[in-house]
Order: sequence, then C-alpha cells, then structure tokens
Amino acid sequence: MGEYAHSVDAKGRVIFPADFRAEVGETFIATKGLDNCLFLYSNEEWELLSGKLKALPMAKAEARAFARFFFSSARKMECDKQGRFLIPANLRQHAKLGKEAVLIGVSNRIEVWSKEEWTRYNEDINPSVSELAETLADLGI
Repeated sequence: MGEYAHSVDAKGRVIFPADFRAEVGETFIATKGLDNCLFLYSNEEWELLSGKLKALPMAKAEARAFARFFFSSARKMECDKQGRFLIPANLRQHAKLGKEAVLIGVSNRIEVWSKEEWTRYNEDINPSVSELAETLADLGI
C-alpha cells in the first residue's frame, strides 16, 4: 500500500521506500507493466505469476504474446546500501521515466510510474471511479 514520489538519478536509480523493502525484501523482480508503468514483484509473488503464465496454452497467440511481454523484460533487482535500485534503460523507456518517479503499492505488486504518466492516469480515471465502483458492486465487491 502507499504512494511515494522519488527522483530518478542520472544513472537511472530510484529509492525503494523502506516500507516496500520491508514487505518485498532487498531483491525483487521488475518487468514491464500495463498502462505505461513497471510492475515490481517479490520473489514469491513472481513465482506465483510465473507459474500461471507457464500454464497458459502456448498454442494460443495471445498467451504467447502475454508471456513474452512479461518474461522478456523481467529483471532481478537488488537494492544498494542507500536503498536504491537501478532501473534498466529498456524499462525506463517503457515507463517513460524521466527525473521523477512515483511508486505505488497495488495489492500483490508495486508499480513504478513516471510522475507525468501517474498524474495523467489519475486525471483520466478519476471521473469514472464511481462507475467502476458500481460495476464492482455488481460483482460483489
């Protein structure tokens, strides 16, 4: 849970908040996420997701494409002594990361957004949150 804004240094490093380190650990998996962000998973959560993706029927083009999307960009990350981790260039490019990043806790993962993309996403989704809530109410949530 939570939302943290941090700067991205010239080398592509960003602080991994202490609250997240306590939950996820010092090593974790980063990969391309949906909606122009990155997904960070604890090693345990990555194994669960990985198992589900491996179980998809590889005869289906959509399953192959989805597995490629997540596995091809996945990287094992480790925090340095200052609590920072280095985001590889291809992942920074995918998330459109510049000088500022926002890290948010979302259930079983952490998402890394560029500040601009996170602001834009919130502006776009905010008017429809009530509609989403109504849809989820129909599902029993």
